[in-house]
Amino acid sequence: MNKVLILGGTRFFGKRLVDHLLWEGKSQITVATRGKTDVDFGSEVNRIKMDREDPESLAEVAQTDMWDVVYDNICYSPDAAKAACEAFAGRTKRYVLTSTLSVYGDPRPGFKETDFDPYTYPLQYGSAEDFSYGEGKRLAEAVFFQEANFPVVAMRIPIVLGIDDYTRRLHFHIEHVQKGKPIGMPNPDAEIGFINSTEAARFLAWLGHSSITGPVNAASKGAITLSAMIHLIETVTGMQSQILTETVKEDMSPFGIEQSWTMETTKAEQAGYTFEALMDWFPGLVREVALALQSER
Repeated sequence: MNKVLILGGTRFFGKRLVDHLLWEGKSQITVATRGKTDVDFGSEVNRIKMDREDPESLAEVAQTDMWDVVYDNICYSPDAAKAACEAFAGRTKRYVLTSTLSVYGDPRPGFKETDFDPYTYPLQYGSAEDFSYGEGKRLAEAVFFQEANFPVVAMRIPIVLGIDDYTRRLHFHIEHVQKGKPIGMPNPDAEIGFINSTEAARFLAWLGHSSITGPVNAASKGAITLSAMIHLIETVTGMQSQILTETVKEDMSPFGIEQSWTMETTKAEQAGYTFEALMDWFPGLVREVALALQSER
């Protein structure tokens, strides 16, 4: 049995990763979190309380075993990355970092892994509060790839969607259409890519078994324009949308990009992974969320 440690695994795709690894039945799983989210994984999963921002707390967790794979879903700063490099030195065979499309900077279509090079990015240190989300992740990657003495792979993902998405970004659009509220979108013709929470978990599990290292993009095949997304929501709900280029802040779309924002996944595919097509799951999720929102009323 592989000894697997998951830093942050009690909500959204972190929880789905635990479920997927349990389904595979090949891993002895330990989940380390602050312990604030009540999730029952049963007796097969070991739970440890940990403060990811406290290097001593992280080091204590690292010392509890020798790990085949460590998954880090909650690293947002170079300080946190440095603490992990020190804590897991000589204690893990592989480290899988959850990163983000945001490391590439301003939106544009077709980002490749080489568009941001963490191996040469100048290091500076600080906590998550010292940097924007994207810069914190850039620096975290840079620290891992320049400082770690163990193999590291960084999964760069776009916006993750799912019925249990606590950010409720897709929910925002469906709920606004259902209630006849305006939605602000600077460029409805912009294309956007997504991944669903089940596939994000499945890909993380695959990365744990793979020998691939370095940054690797992960996204569903294909993209969708924001206008096509809204049209789909209109079809599902039977309601007409109100799309404005500008409106009050609380009605501006969380997907309100000014130009297309997608990434290429050739590296993962050449290594043997096949991503699900966006339109194979996205319409079904829209229907599922729409029904859930109706039942909340």
